[in-house]
This record gives sequence, structure tokens and C-alpha cells, in this order.
Amino acid sequence: MKLPTSGWIWMNGEFVQWQDAKIHVLSHVVHYGTSWFEGIRAYDTKRGTAIFRLPEHIKRLERSMKIYHTEMPYSAHEIEEVCKETLRRNNLKSAYLRPVAWRGYAEMGISPLPCPVEVSVAAWELGAYLGEAAERGANVCISSWNRLPPNTMPAIAKAGGNYMNAQLMKMEAIRNGYDEALTLDIYGNVSEASGANVFVVYDGVLYTPPIGDSLLLGITRDTILTLAKDLLIEVKETLIPRGMIHVADEIFLAGTAVEINWVKSVDKQLVGNGTQGEITQKLKTRMADITQNGLDSYKWLSFVE
Repeated sequence: MKLPTSGWIWMNGEFVQWQDAKIHVLSHVVHYGTSWFEGIRAYDTKRGTAIFRLPEHIKRLERSMKIYHTEMPYSAHEIEEVCKETLRRNNLKSAYLRPVAWRGYAEMGISPLPCPVEVSVAAWELGAYLGEAAERGANVCISSWNRLPPNTMPAIAKAGGNYMNAQLMKMEAIRNGYDEALTLDIYGNVSEASGANVFVVYDGVLYTPPIGDSLLLGITRDTILTLAKDLLIEVKETLIPRGMIHVADEIFLAGTAVEINWVKSVDKQLVGNGTQGEITQKLKTRMADITQNGLDSYKWLSFVE
């Protein structure tokens, strides 16, 4: 995600120039990782610019903060309107939005409670998250790093500190020549990728790990479960043992940034016949009807006038 060098960022109630969106070096977040964020896509549909599942993203942000006894200082409606205005201010028709909240400057110590909650929203253009792997298929590895057990840090919170775990996986994958990493839970079952949920097709059935398996409750994950049901694709949310990855007919990653990205190989072993599978393609086509054509029977698009 290469970032721009100019534009407008909303920060604590007002829009500031890109280079002026700064925080103090002694802010609590810098030292203890106390931040919560969302990644949201806006699409240039045939019906105009629309933000995909905006209310659901903001609700998840609020819930992530609640787990850490932190209250969002703005209403959900206010943040939703800020997201739209950020696109307008930066003349963006298709973009990636990043609302983020964090504990700021006041006191130094483990407890974040004395520190103020600050909020910003930025947006920039974003293509395929995995670059050329979006077309050719992703080559992934199974990481040597496990996902955090549920009673260590809450995986369902999209918190900045959680992504230290994800960074280890991603760096390991890149250093070994892969596009992405899959991680296992502490029992050896598939959990998720460094920044996406995982789906596996086996004998025509779509499998994905359950929400209790140390994974983020992905908005795109929920979208796929809904679309699959309407496409009459059988879905099972169940534990996926490591061995199942190596005999799967199809595997794909799902997330806001990565969208739906098919997996070509795992640990240099081809998935299926090494091409994008039928079920993956069906789901991508149905998503394109929404995000490109603006066909929104699910009411998932918030249009930006």
C-alpha cells in the first residue's frame, strides 16, 4: 500500500493537510499499541461512488474499542459522514478508507485509561492488495508462527497490537518468496492469513474456520457466507486441519484489501489443478455485480453523492 504525499485527512473533528496529520511521540499508542482501525473500500460503480458495507465497518470499530474499555467520541453516523466527505475532499471515486482511533498523549504507563481517545479518517487509491497475485493466484506458505489463542488477546478486535503477530507471518512469507502466509491455531488447525480470512473448497463444499478459532470477524467473510447461501453453495463453518489444505480443490483469501484472491499453491504444492476454481469464480462474479455494477439488493452500498 504505497501512500500519497498530499491530500486531506480528517483528524479529531477537522480536516488537515496530509503532512500535518501528526501525533506526539509520547502518545500511549506509540508505546503500547493502543489503536483500533478499519479498512474500508469505496468503489466507482456504474451508479456512482459507493462505500461497501460502511455501517458494518464502523460498528465493528466501535466493538473493537469496547473490548478495550474505550468509547468512540463520535457517533457512528458522524464517522460514516466523515468517510464520505474524505472521499469528496480528495476527489476519490475508488479508494481505500482508513478510520483509526488511538489513545493519545497524557500519561505514561500500562493503563490507557487516563489518555484521550483520538480519531482520524484517511483515504487513498488502492489497487490489488497482492499485486500480480490477484490474477495469477497467490503462492502462500503455512507460517511457523501460530495465531494468538483466544484468551491471550481478543482476535475479534481489529486492534493495532494484534497485527504484530500478523507482521511476523507476513515477513516470514516474503523473505521465503511467497505472497502471503496462512497461520494455524495452537492445535494445528487453519485460522486465517496475515490480513485475510481463509476459505477452502473440498468436494463442492465451501469450508471456513469458525469464529472461535482466533480469527477476525471479517466483513468480507460475512459477505461471502451470505452470497454463497444465495448461490446454493453448501457452507460449513468448522475446524480445518492442516492436512485439508494440501488436498483442497480450491482455496481463496477474503478481506477488504485483498477482496477475493484465489490461491495457486501452498508450500509450493499446487491447489487443485493450479487454476482458479469454479466456486471462487462464482463468488467473484457476484461480488463484481455489486462493487462494479452497483446491483445492491443487499443494501450494502452507501453512495457518495
